[in-house]
Amino acid sequence: MRRAGIRTRRGCRVLPERRVKPAGEGAGTGWFISALGAAQICSWGTLFYGFPLIAEAMRTGLGWSKPELYGAATLGMFLAGLAAYPVGSAIDRGHGRALMSGASVIAGVLLVAWSQVSSLTAFYAVMAVLGCMQAATLYEPAFAVIARRVGPLNARRGITALTLWGGFASTVFIPLIQLLIDIYGWRGALLGMAAVNGIVCGGLYLTAIDPSKDSPARIAHPDEAAPLAGKHAVAAAMRKPCYWGLMLAWVSYAAAFSSLTYHLYPLLLERGLDAAGVVTVMAVIGPAQVIGRIAIMAFASRAPVKAIGSVVVIVFPLAVIGLSFAPPEVSVIAAIAAFYGAANGTITIVRGIAVPEMVTRQAYGAVNGSLVAPMNFMQAAAPLAAAVIWQASGGYDAVLVAIFAGSLTLCLGFWFAAAKSR
Repeated sequence: MRRAGIRTRRGCRVLPERRVKPAGEGAGTGWFISALGAAQICSWGTLFYGFPLIAEAMRTGLGWSKPELYGAATLGMFLAGLAAYPVGSAIDRGHGRALMSGASVIAGVLLVAWSQVSSLTAFYAVMAVLGCMQAATLYEPAFAVIARRVGPLNARRGITALTLWGGFASTVFIPLIQLLIDIYGWRGALLGMAAVNGIVCGGLYLTAIDPSKDSPARIAHPDEAAPLAGKHAVAAAMRKPCYWGLMLAWVSYAAAFSSLTYHLYPLLLERGLDAAGVVTVMAVIGPAQVIGRIAIMAFASRAPVKAIGSVVVIVFPLAVIGLSFAPPEVSVIAAIAAFYGAANGTITIVRGIAVPEMVTRQAYGAVNGSLVAPMNFMQAAAPLAAAVIWQASGGYDAVLVAIFAGSLTLCLGFWFAAAKSR
């Protein structure tokens, strides 16, 4: 017997199957990604790329040493690592709007407080809390918000598009912040950065992130276990060898990336380039990151993330070899920097989508946050470790050897994760 819309079989009525389109899929998603992207440009530009410029101006104005200034940044990054898991877990529970918009407003208040500091104690206190706000406003929480909006398996396109926006942060804000410093001083520049965070970032996160449009959670069949969340999802992920391979890879990547980021300028000066040549080389990296991300969208949008990552990680040890043996010619070293920048831009996408495609589709924010935490710790410690190696050895050759070792463990860790992923 048949009834409209219902089939009767063995005395049981079964509703016809139909695909439920996720609430965040389709209309409105373009605005959502664009708003998040614009906010990410501002968040990265003010909270990450602005620090070296402000720190140098503070060193000149207050007479503080570089170790004193960068020690505060290290403290902030360590606390960002501690905050990574609770931030991701909170976003899994639907608190992304309050978390990201609120953290941006608090970051604005902290930048105002930073503009008034005259003692190291006050400076360290501000940077400690500001590190926690970074954990709630930069890529990882934004990735988790996208995964919640469209579902973890549909997040690749959105995450890739978001990293394209973020790739312009240094291009936009480094000259802008330097201009503000030149006109208003470092204290006035911080007030401008505060307004960007509190008004622009806070407003964009508040309007773009709408929990009512998040993809509905998949309802388990009666014979299935309930989806895992929070620490239970992380514990289940930790039982997979792939998880530990990714952790080794991301910690190694953080060591190599942060060491190069903070030491590339003096390293290239030591290799024989003049200041103008070093600036030219460094200016290549940002656009190359964007080009690498565009290439992934154009030519590998459907390729498995483990295949993309397995190829891209090879670039890092090759780039270190290039920096070690290249002649002191701007064109040659700029080509190596472009090679490195494109790989670095691509690896950001891989980090964003590795968890749902290689480890687990459950509790994206919590699981990804648990991987990001040790990565942030290493990102905080590596520049200082590189400085110690430089001082002990009298040059950057030993530092490059250490970075090369880290790039090799990045390759080994990711290749192990790719082999063990399902």
